[in-house]
Amino acid sequence: MAGRLQGPDAGRIRLLPDPGGWQALAHGGVLGVGLGNSTAKWNWLPEAANDFIFAVIGEELGMFGAVLVLVLFVVLAIAFVRIIRMSDDPFAKIATSAAMVWIVGQAFVNIAVVLGLLPVLGVPLPLISAGGSSLITTLAAIGIVLSFARHRPARAERVVRPGRMAR
Repeated sequence: MAGRLQGPDAGRIRLLPDPGGWQALAHGGVLGVGLGNSTAKWNWLPEAANDFIFAVIGEELGMFGAVLVLVLFVVLAIAFVRIIRMSDDPFAKIATSAAMVWIVGQAFVNIAVVLGLLPVLGVPLPLISAGGSSLITTLAAIGIVLSFARHRPARAERVVRPGRMAR
């Protein structure tokens, strides 16, 4: 964030989004510059391994890599919704919903920071950013959700008329 003091607002500080994320995404183009060839992460992009990792992905892997990351988070959300709909246990539904909102919301906030829609908040991109504590808690939440997915509710037996076979 950059602070500016101007004219009649000299007593206030205006916080403007850092344009570094947009510049890195634009530099990557459609196909990217190649893995490890990012110049933004070494020069002017702050916290490239955490807060701006989506910009580095966009620069190195291009638009296709950035869209792939978005699609993978959508697939994760769809999987969570399927587990919520499948479960009969209210606790499993609430816990899975909370994990989904947490992980997908955290991804949304990180990507919004990179795009300059939100100020830099220090929120890592789940499952991708550097840092062990965020990764461990995210993986623990996904593991709990997967344990709910293992316990499928008993299906009701089909009522079959006498003389007919069930399919």
